[in-house]
Amino acid sequence: MRKITLFLFCAIVIVAAPSCLKNKELESCTNVSAATDEPTILSYLTSNNITGYVKHSSGLYYKVITPGAGAIPGSGDKVYVKYKGYFTNKTSFDSETDATKTGWVLNTLIPGWIIGLPMISKGGKIELYVPSSLGYGCQPTGPIPANSVLVFEIELVDIG
Repeated sequence: MRKITLFLFCAIVIVAAPSCLKNKELESCTNVSAATDEPTILSYLTSNNITGYVKHSSGLYYKVITPGAGAIPGSGDKVYVKYKGYFTNKTSFDSETDATKTGWVLNTLIPGWIIGLPMISKGGKIELYVPSSLGYGCQPTGPIPANSVLVFEIELVDIG
C-alpha cells in the first residue's frame, strides 16, 4: 500500500510540476505600453516618409489606403483578407495572398486588427502600425518576439 501511495504522489508531482513552471513564465511576462512603443512607430513612419496616418486613442496608428464600399465588419463577423505582416525593420513574418484561406471571426484576432479593420469597408485597404500591447504582447508567437511592434498591410476582401 505504501508503494502505491508513493507512486501516486510521484506521478502527481511529475504531472503538476511543468504546469507550475509555465504559470511562473506567464507571471514574469511584462507587457510594454503603447506609449512606450510610440517612438518606434513614429520613427518607422518618419523614416519611411509615411504621411496621412491617424493615431487611435488605443495607441494604434493606421492609414486608410482605400476606404472600400459597403459593409463594415462587426466584431462577430468573419473577415476574409489578404495581408502582409512585418516588423519595423521590414522583415516579413507572415503573409497571405489568397483571401479564401484567411477567414477569421474578427473578435478572435489581435486587438490591433479588431480596432483597425472596422476603419474600412469591404474592398478597402489599410496599413496598421501596431504597438506590442495591441499585438501579441509579451508572449512570443511563432517568429514574432515578445513585445514586438508590428506593421500590417491588409485588404478586406469579403465579410461573411
